Amino acid sequence: MSTRNRSSKRDASQPPASGRKPTQLSNQDVAVSLEALLAYHREIRPLFQRREQREWSFFYLCGQLSHLERKTIEVMVLHLLGAKPRLIRAVQQFMGQSAWEVEPFVKHIQHLVAQWLGEPDGVVTRTCGGAGVVDGSGFPKQGNASVGVAYQYCGHLGKLANCQEGAFLVYASRKGYAFLDERLYMPEDWFDAAHQTLRERCGVPTRLTFQTEPALGLEMIQTVLERGEVPFRWVTCDETYGKNPTFLDGIADLGKLYLAEVSKDTCVWVRTPTVEPPGPGLLGRPRLHPRVKRTAPAAQEMQALRAQLPERSWQRQTIKEGSKGPLVVEFAFMRVTPVRNKLPGERCWAIFRRSLGPEPEIKFYLSNAPATCPHAELVRLSGMRWPVETTFEEGKGEAGMDHYQLRSWSGWHHHMVQTFLAHLFLIRLRLLFQKKVQR
Repeated sequence: MSTRNRSSKRDASQPPASGRKPTQLSNQDVAVSLEALLAYHREIRPLFQRREQREWSFFYLCGQLSHLERKTIEVMVLHLLGAKPRLIRAVQQFMGQSAWEVEPFVKHIQHLVAQWLGEPDGVVTRTCGGAGVVDGSGFPKQGNASVGVAYQYCGHLGKLANCQEGAFLVYASRKGYAFLDERLYMPEDWFDAAHQTLRERCGVPTRLTFQTEPALGLEMIQTVLERGEVPFRWVTCDETYGKNPTFLDGIADLGKLYLAEVSKDTCVWVRTPTVEPPGPGLLGRPRLHPRVKRTAPAAQEMQALRAQLPERSWQRQTIKEGSKGPLVVEFAFMRVTPVRNKLPGERCWAIFRRSLGPEPEIKFYLSNAPATCPHAELVRLSGMRWPVETTFEEGKGEAGMDHYQLRSWSGWHHHMVQTFLAHLFLIRLRLLFQKKVQR
């Protein structure tokens, strides 16, 4: 299991944002960690139907938690079992073709996350004390044989590239952060006739239909809510999801609060305009749909509103963001009405955040939180981007999330679930050693 310290990541024995120096593990700590790992996997074993599946799952988990820099199947087998081609094929078969469903493991992961990290005001997303965060991550790939691969925007690289793109749900609370669920984004082109052979070769379910990333994100949140185990109040997301009104309204319809980063050209009204119902038109033709009264002021872009704010509107705030410690930024708040299909939506908060310095970075947010919501809560939520980024950094840097060489539909999902299990175990160790340090 990996206990090395990387300069860009916290040591596995440290709680989030602890501010303490990395703790060196003693021999006794290593023994405790091994016992914890064995007990952890014993809970998972009954979810597999076959003995060899249980054994290969434990082997794969150990490989992901090891010191290996590259955690592909070949490297794992070579370093942990020796150069045995038949064992490489066996692990490849377990991960890529073996018929084990990921859903029971996702449910178990969510149960443990609720038990270990759950808080009533948690966050799920792409991005606070108990919240959900919906996020995406790209996995660069060569060629076109891997399931869902396409030339598309790659979140990992920040540009267009040949890659697979996944939608992920992350939980964050004051106790820590962990993956909750995943979906592989399948580009619309993959559903045309030209891709039929490739779909069959990759084992894509025949019932699958095209869904946007925001639709996948909303689906995951609905599923978590229906299961009723993971406590959360907030959903946060980045601009990819924040620019999608259907996603935001879907969160509100589920009875949850969102804080969504939006683009600077997002249009809102400072005051809710009057809406004219359907009825006779000026020239006798009936109006079939409601419309904003023509004399009402036009909606304004968020960047225009920001430019009109008096300097006294800005409040300097300190937020806890990232492993580098507190971050001082400035915020401004106002109540606005968003545009929904050219009509006014529900009243909400517009939040403006700017960094300090001669060339400040400006971020824009919308939230359906009630008018009575304290500004401090919105500030706190805006600083919860770092748990998502750290979750992905640790998933990739510690558990080999992006080291896979599996091309099939099953292989991608199997690897992601094993990664979730590996990362969650590291979170478990953090909690265990945090209690030890506090004694």
